Amino acid sequence: MKVSNIGLISKKLEKLDDQFPVQDMLVQTGQLYQYTSGIYAFGHIPFLLEKKLNQIICDTLKKHNCAELSLPLLQPEQIWEESGRLKRYVDDGVMFRSLTKNGNYCLAPTAEEAIVAFARTRLKTYKHLPVTYFQIGPKFRNELRARGFLLRGKSFDMMDAYSFGRNKDELENEYQNIKNAYFEIFEKLGIPVIPVGADSGAIGGAKSEEFMTISEIGEDVVYYDETTQKAFNSELLERNDWQQYLSENYGITNFDKLSQKRTVELGHIFQLGEKYSSTMNGLFVDDDGKQKPYVMGCYGIGVSRTLALIYENSVVKKDGKFEGIALPVTLSPYTFYFVTKNDDAEKTALAENVCNSLESKGVCVLLDDRKDVSIGMKIKDSKICGTPYTVVFGRSLDENCLEVEDNKTGEKQSVKLEDFEKFCLEIASKKL
Repeated sequence: MKVSNIGLISKKLEKLDDQFPVQDMLVQTGQLYQYTSGIYAFGHIPFLLEKKLNQIICDTLKKHNCAELSLPLLQPEQIWEESGRLKRYVDDGVMFRSLTKNGNYCLAPTAEEAIVAFARTRLKTYKHLPVTYFQIGPKFRNELRARGFLLRGKSFDMMDAYSFGRNKDELENEYQNIKNAYFEIFEKLGIPVIPVGADSGAIGGAKSEEFMTISEIGEDVVYYDETTQKAFNSELLERNDWQQYLSENYGITNFDKLSQKRTVELGHIFQLGEKYSSTMNGLFVDDDGKQKPYVMGCYGIGVSRTLALIYENSVVKKDGKFEGIALPVTLSPYTFYFVTKNDDAEKTALAENVCNSLESKGVCVLLDDRKDVSIGMKIKDSKICGTPYTVVFGRSLDENCLEVEDNKTGEKQSVKLEDFEKFCLEIASKKL
């Protein structure tokens, strides 16, 4: 891929946001575009990175026997009236609405209502259960305090899954199944996570756990026992029965060795029980011939928030100052960034030939072909695209070598031209 085609803005970075420097850099260089607070367009590289995240999530959930589908983003308010949640979401100002002469609609802030309306037309008997559906796509919430760029937006991408079972045992089994899937997903993404006892909020249900990662940019505070590795959100201290609640639902009984950690929430899993099925007539016929409501769970991962955290975790600093970003080889859409001098036609042609050869073998390369940008600025730009390695087709070629820089460590090495393709293939083989 040629850099001239991806819309990268080459410029001197202005003062970056102290708390979220990487996302601010993405905005300043055109890799994100902010229409207004909380609403963003993804440029080429962040878009491809998000596709990679989606694929990892999708493949893992399918491995755990979840079926993918797609629910409408525009939903009739009638189904929200059925569940009894419409007034709360409207009163809280969370919901984006479209009120028309032909009916009232909303942009989906979540999808419990839509999935129950879908499931009750096909999950008619116990023979159809248990089953879990999932989707990945946009959600819309009128966040009054949109902050942290992609960490809390008004429009954001999310994976949401919903399980349907006959009884509490089937719910417990699927809840644990999805919990295990989450551990697999975040391990593949290189993000350590902690399941944290949490408040179920507007979603409701008897029990929920947030998947948190410890981070200084987080807005949540959790109490964490490093011995048992159990944790709970500090919000639960607002409950009058918080000790009993933690003991019964999460097995947390010792509060003497807890330490506070600042965290970012990346996922949330809920045991809904019959909350939605009972109010929305989500019924099945059990083996005793009686109609019963589904026993449900719901499960979410903030995809755009996870993408933001991967970027923030990939920051490269020198002497405490922002230097650039280097995404993990396993996730980066492009592994190598080729830099050439505009006035050296021979070396530029060589770079193009090597790039074409590598791409034909499945190695993803960014070739900086821009004519109006100096080699110095090209090298600087190579450090902000997230590519793990920068390759300069410069003076070292006079000695039949290519200079390769590891953008994460800053280490440079010379690779013989005849060995270069093999070198690149070995690095690219680390891809998931």
